[in-house]
Amino acid sequence: MTFKLRSVSGALALALATLTAAPALADGEVNIYTYRQPFLINPLLDAFTEETGIKTNVVFASQGLSERIAAEGRNSPADVLMTVDVGRLDNAKQLGVAQPIVSEVVDEHIPAQFRDVDNNWVGLTSRSRVVYASRERVEQDSITYEELADPKWKGRICSRSGQHVYTIGLVASMIAHHGVEETEEWLAGVRDNLARKPAGNDRDQAKAIFAGECDIALGNTYYVGQMQTSEKEPEQKEWADSIRVIFPNAEGRGSHVNISGVILAKHAPHKENALKLIEFLSSPEAQKIYAEINFEYPVTPGVEISERVRSWGDLHPDDLPLSEIAANRKAASEIVDKVGFDDGPAS
Repeated sequence: MTFKLRSVSGALALALATLTAAPALADGEVNIYTYRQPFLINPLLDAFTEETGIKTNVVFASQGLSERIAAEGRNSPADVLMTVDVGRLDNAKQLGVAQPIVSEVVDEHIPAQFRDVDNNWVGLTSRSRVVYASRERVEQDSITYEELADPKWKGRICSRSGQHVYTIGLVASMIAHHGVEETEEWLAGVRDNLARKPAGNDRDQAKAIFAGECDIALGNTYYVGQMQTSEKEPEQKEWADSIRVIFPNAEGRGSHVNISGVILAKHAPHKENALKLIEFLSSPEAQKIYAEINFEYPVTPGVEISERVRSWGDLHPDDLPLSEIAANRKAASEIVDKVGFDDGPAS
């Protein structure tokens, strides 16, 4: 029977401890730790079970799962970890909780750009870090990340925290392209163009544009889809309607992309089933389901992009290997602190 745990912190630790102490599960199951909310992956897992007969057990939390797997050691029930952001995937690798994913099926489906150089993680879907631009106050329809430091944007940019994994990923990509010194100068320029101290999530940046607090902001593509289809908070549709998506560097090196992905746990008790799951997630069938549900881009070549995602414009992705971006995460975090990005614009 599939279980879904949505609470975090203490409740998560208790639930995971219970799972760890449970008897060994049947061969027809696979245990999934995930940072992705269950409703985002359940259609995928249902399709996997229908195709293979393998049942899925799911533990969800917003943080701490890689560390939990490390603490559980050889007794960990985790077979796979599903997460977003190459930083979290790399963190799992650095913690030593992953093992190489050896599969000709995965190698055939997933381009090398979206796989770890040591095969310790595999990308499943991609999203782009784009510019949300006010429909009313921004006329231009092209931009570069470098341009965000131009004084013409002074007092007009909103952003979430510089230490958030999405921002760190973008800064790390800038380091890969321009080096540490130039990236530091660039980020200081972006900081001085901020309309306020960094705060909130990507939806909040669109909300701020709608409210007239700023004219442009950085955000992930899929949040636009989530806002456009929000029924619980219909005001989010207004936020989405107030912005246009601009893909930075579209006419040059391409827009920065990040991924959702998966690792095979080092001590996976159902390794064979875990590999079957990873292979299924890389398949065109699963890629189409996953990308449509989450308003993301498939990473398997040839899989059709959803109509809504296509409506935002053409994505020309930066072909920089994500493993290279991951290698620059520490330097990116240090630059964010050094320039005081989260303190907001300098006086």
